[in-house]
Amino acid sequence: MSNILVFVLELIGTVAFAVSGAIVGIKKQMDLLGVIVLGVCTAVGGGIVRDLILGITPPATFQDPVYTLTAAAVSVLMFLPHVRARVGRHEPVFDRLLLVMDAVGLGVFTVVGVQCAYRQAEHYTLFLTVFVGLITGVGGGVLRDVCCMERPYIFTKHIYACASLAGAAVCRALWPLGTGLAMLAGCGVTVVLRICAAVFRWSFPKA
Repeated sequence: MSNILVFVLELIGTVAFAVSGAIVGIKKQMDLLGVIVLGVCTAVGGGIVRDLILGITPPATFQDPVYTLTAAAVSVLMFLPHVRARVGRHEPVFDRLLLVMDAVGLGVFTVVGVQCAYRQAEHYTLFLTVFVGLITGVGGGVLRDVCCMERPYIFTKHIYACASLAGAAVCRALWPLGTGLAMLAGCGVTVVLRICAAVFRWSFPKA
């Protein structure tokens, strides 16, 4: 059952991050290839970094193309003319959609990262599991921002990386009580913190 849960969560996270990456590409007026690349990088980038840290080579993304193909298909769907037209006409709506999808992707990949650390590491520690969860959650967004020549979102916007960190910590703390419970709780904490931070404009002091 846990493998099915992880697979479903990864698909949800892939779709969510692909949508957020594609929307950014559309707003940057990229062509179809650019939108696809941005959607795929956002969806699978964190997983690639995670696998390299854990010594999984080649990374799972290149062993099973289902996530890359899903992200590419979602990006193409977002690029359809009527969808792009709606992005232009209803920008506030798509800004909210971007926020929600990005938060969902962040939460899902954070807890999937924790689960992967448990599965792969021979000697998993609190620091390792939480750090791998954090990297998995934020890695795709960082690659997206670098490709757009923007300062990484995690360093400039409202609470983002810390939401992932909190979710990973909750997932790790609840792990002995059950994998499913821990992953759902960690994901929920990350999503709620991320959305609340954006709505109420929680942020750290800036230089």
